[in-house]
Amino acid sequence: MLGDDEDVFDSVTWESPPVPTTYEGTSTAPAGPGFRQSTSESEDGRGPNDPKWEGYLITSVKDPVKELAETKDAYVSYLVSAKTNLPIFSTPNPSARRRFQDFVFLRTHLAKDFPACVVPPLPDKHRLEYVTGDRFSPEFMERRRSDLHRFLQRLSRHPTLQRSTLLRAFFESTEWHVIMHQHVAHPPVPEQSSGVIDSISDTLLNAFSKVRKPDERFLAMREHVDKFEEGISLSERLFTRVRNRTNDGNPEPGEDLTGDYHDLAVAVQGLGFLESGITDPLNHFSNTLLEFSALLRHTTQVTTDPFLVHLHALLQYSHANRAVLKLRDQKQMDFEELSEYLSQVTAERDRLAAVISGRAGSTGLGLSAYLRDRVDALRGADDDRTRVERMRKLDGKIKELQDAVQTAHETSDAFSDETLREQKIFQMAKEAEVKEVLGNYADGQIEFYKAAMEEWDRIIPIIQRIRVDV
Repeated sequence: MLGDDEDVFDSVTWESPPVPTTYEGTSTAPAGPGFRQSTSESEDGRGPNDPKWEGYLITSVKDPVKELAETKDAYVSYLVSAKTNLPIFSTPNPSARRRFQDFVFLRTHLAKDFPACVVPPLPDKHRLEYVTGDRFSPEFMERRRSDLHRFLQRLSRHPTLQRSTLLRAFFESTEWHVIMHQHVAHPPVPEQSSGVIDSISDTLLNAFSKVRKPDERFLAMREHVDKFEEGISLSERLFTRVRNRTNDGNPEPGEDLTGDYHDLAVAVQGLGFLESGITDPLNHFSNTLLEFSALLRHTTQVTTDPFLVHLHALLQYSHANRAVLKLRDQKQMDFEELSEYLSQVTAERDRLAAVISGRAGSTGLGLSAYLRDRVDALRGADDDRTRVERMRKLDGKIKELQDAVQTAHETSDAFSDETLREQKIFQMAKEAEVKEVLGNYADGQIEFYKAAMEEWDRIIPIIQRIRVDV
């Protein structure tokens, strides 16, 4: 309901506050994608919807440890640490140990506190198809550590979320579980509005699935999001196909390219037993094939699998951005529906006034007005005194609706302005991640081909020593 959303932006900083003095001795943050390192940038050229950073926050997640081992309550904790010059932090190098549920709590409440911000999603809890073993296996813990590291990186790149008190407590507080209990036991309750807003049903406000007067700016954003997600989804499918053709994870050889190279190595080795004069070179060639097969498998694990995971994470991140755009549309629909409702109530009030003054009846005012008059007549309410009483109630409702429409208009405009800023923030973060994921994949491929060339270069002199008598 609109009344519940009136103070929805209480926790959102619309304008960045002045920058207090930073910590003494704090050095400039190292340059990196997605960060605005300077806090003294010239304001020249900044538009009203351009984001502004107050400093830097560089985060990391490492050192997964199994806690309460050998008990049914065992869990994994992670060391979260940061380097920052943001004044909201009490130390430039905060750190703490947190478990996965702490990350879930952080994400859930940031999304509630900052509805206009693209709060990054957490990794899918059950989408670890490339990891073998249980949730306490080294492979599982490392994959989750990497996903949680990316989650905090996204938060740290956001100029509003990086300065939230909840994020500060996540890194600094020694009583984090007390904070969690307070949020659960005493959640922030928005001010309840009374009167006409509460009387309007959700069905009315959500009757239309589309905005009546769409803003071209947000239509363009939606189109861009659609194309981006389509491209990411297609890339994910194609690279998954390549990955399965290279190494599908089947322990039995012969099911993929790595298995084919293994089978070829066995065949060459068998050939060496038959050709006694070149047994040694053939054995070396067989070993090279085995090394190349292992190299393919290793590249899949350290390059292709992380690449696919990051692609899917980008897709999920884009879904979170789409949700913000959808919420903005809902704010506009709330305003449009309230405006329409106000028009209907005003028309009804004007109709009653015309009937009382004798200037008009229900003629020409539509079937609904005619039916209303007939029903009133059957109820015995077809008299001026009843109409005057209804007009008095309608006047009060119109006043409440006018206030509600004004509030909805201001909320819609404020949300739209924040969404415009948010899209610029998301675009910069997305570009940084695309650069990172493609760069990591390219580096992995370069390392793979370098290692492959070294393997094959070593076998060439051995093959050349084979004497061929003509």
